[in-house]
Amino acid sequence: MLLKKINTVLAATFILFILWFGTEFILSPETTAPGFGLPSWPSGDGGGFLIIKGIRDVVLALVLGILLVTGHRRALGWVLLVEAFAAYGDMTTVLAHHGSVATALGIHCLTATLMVVNGLLIMRETRKAATAPATPATQPA
Repeated sequence: MLLKKINTVLAATFILFILWFGTEFILSPETTAPGFGLPSWPSGDGGGFLIIKGIRDVVLALVLGILLVTGHRRALGWVLLVEAFAAYGDMTTVLAHHGSVATALGIHCLTATLMVVNGLLIMRETRKAATAPATPATQPA
């Protein structure tokens, strides 16, 4: 029961963090973008891509939130594992564009790794329910 509570708090924290960060990118990308870790502001109309990133983050958070609220814990574990690739992708993007290594590792890589740990813990928590054999039918005497 304790593992389930810890997993729930961690998942809810990820959901709120991703939702907040995504919303910030949608509402004020010019003030939020420097915290992402890239070295410069996009030129021309490139700022629109930051809003796309914000929309992506909001959608990722909503998917996790729906799974958490509806109690689909095993699916929540799987989705946390898959969505961690988005944060690893953000890390790779920052590093590939000569951005802040500290931000790439300290924010994006750490977030992704914690999402993987949370996903694996939820998978462990739900393993018994997923592998429990069905109750056999009673045989007539």
